[in-house]
Amino acid sequence: MKPKEIQELIDFIASSGLAEVNIETEQFKINVKKYPNNAVKAADIVMPVLPQQVVQQALPQQVQQVATPAAEPAKATPAVEASNLITIKSPMIGTFYRSSNPETPSFVNVGDVIEAGKPVCIIEAMKLFNEIESEISGKIVKILVENATPVEYDQPLFLVEPK
Repeated sequence: MKPKEIQELIDFIASSGLAEVNIETEQFKINVKKYPNNAVKAADIVMPVLPQQVVQQALPQQVQQVATPAAEPAKATPAVEASNLITIKSPMIGTFYRSSNPETPSFVNVGDVIEAGKPVCIIEAMKLFNEIESEISGKIVKILVENATPVEYDQPLFLVEPK
């Protein structure tokens, strides 16, 4: 099984309702599990044809990142826990960036008023930089993720007070 095929399998499981998939052939055995926080991990991959080091290098970067526990998002302060706030969540697994490059200002800061369709961040997944646009209009109340940190699918990124 090629690394691209493994990645496609992981992406499929992440977007499906499946909790676990086991595939076994004469050349390999793979067990992929979806954990409660929507993290997908290639739990066991056995390929007798390849040395273990080659298998680890062939695994997609996001699977290797998921294998290590991610930092818990910062707890919202009592002032921010208003029921009228809307959360902008990550649509994918990847690395969160507040700006398009280190020399440019952040897309949004706390207190900024945003419109639907305005970019709020970038999430890099497998060397592709995906601009994430707001689906709502309102004011950014809190940024829940540090710049250049890994994020998971459906992880809260921003709290927005709607207009």
